[in-house]
Amino acid sequence: MNDNTTPLGALSAEGVSIWLDDLSRERIKSGGLRDLIDNRHVVGVTTNPTIFAKALSDGEAYTDQVRELAAAGTDVDDAVFEITTKDVADACDVFSDVAAATDGEDGKVSIEVSPKLARDTDGTIAMAKQLWDKVGRSNVFVKIPATVEGLPAITESIAQGVNVNVTLIFALDRYRKVAEAYLAGLEKAKENGLDLSKIHSVASIFISRVDTEVDKRIDASDDGAVKELRGKVGLANCRLAYQIYEELFNTPRWSVLAEAGAFKQRPLWASTGVKDDSYPDTMYITELTAPNVVNTMPEKTLVAFDDHGTLHGDAVTGTYANSNAVLDGLQTAGISYQEVMDQLEDEGLKKFDVSWDELLDSVKSELARYAGQ
Repeated sequence: MNDNTTPLGALSAEGVSIWLDDLSRERIKSGGLRDLIDNRHVVGVTTNPTIFAKALSDGEAYTDQVRELAAAGTDVDDAVFEITTKDVADACDVFSDVAAATDGEDGKVSIEVSPKLARDTDGTIAMAKQLWDKVGRSNVFVKIPATVEGLPAITESIAQGVNVNVTLIFALDRYRKVAEAYLAGLEKAKENGLDLSKIHSVASIFISRVDTEVDKRIDASDDGAVKELRGKVGLANCRLAYQIYEELFNTPRWSVLAEAGAFKQRPLWASTGVKDDSYPDTMYITELTAPNVVNTMPEKTLVAFDDHGTLHGDAVTGTYANSNAVLDGLQTAGISYQEVMDQLEDEGLKKFDVSWDELLDSVKSELARYAGQ
């Protein structure tokens, strides 16, 4: 069972929920997912189209279902829907005891609305409800991207009682709007007579992609002083997001919702696998430890932290002045924070689109393989 003296055990004791950024049917069937819960303090899972496409291409765990779908003449979009929702529903069942033990805050498994709908508010609302109903588990999260068009979809989904993992957050002003969209959704849910204690949300703020793009611009800069900011902007951005979180969830507006049983929308640190080998491979865990956050990790990062991760307590609270100085230093060097964040959102959406197309192609090939059998 879980050992609280390990690095992951210590991280959990600091108030960080450890989630795995990966899922496959093989991991579910083999007991590997259960083992991570029992022995690595994992209390949730996030997924995306790339993860599903990779899972489908590895091994034969999907053969029986794909054969049945092919025999029924199922089209590729419906087949993707059936395959992914089955994995997520099964994983939700594996995490059901974690969900029960944490009043539903953890034990969550995320599934993503089609990225093709990222600029379509109504389409996102409709698909979020469709995924919620199909999975049929109270511990599922539906992932909605934090685009301008996604913000009202977040509010409406929450108002309908759908748990939402808001993904692809980069800029601080967008994060603030995401949190406000959640609050507005809770207020509508309360008006609708829903039990707020059953509604949950996280806000997924991406990290390593920020440093990759900013570091590239720093390296091209003639300003020697800005070189000191390499590898610091992603951390500063998250730390200032946590400051916004503390502010918004400590207001009279929030108090009314909390008294009605609402849970805070926790910040989730995403894209936590370090992409620059010159940085410690556990940097985005150690340096973003804080109470009531989620850190979703690729398995490689999770294993690395459990092997040699170190902690120095809360690494976020009280860092806000230094974090603002980091962002100010970028501006002084002529690197536009907003331009970087806008670019990362656009690139993120394009990457999601490519991943979705790859998933569709993978399923299409598998359906063709078993057609007529």
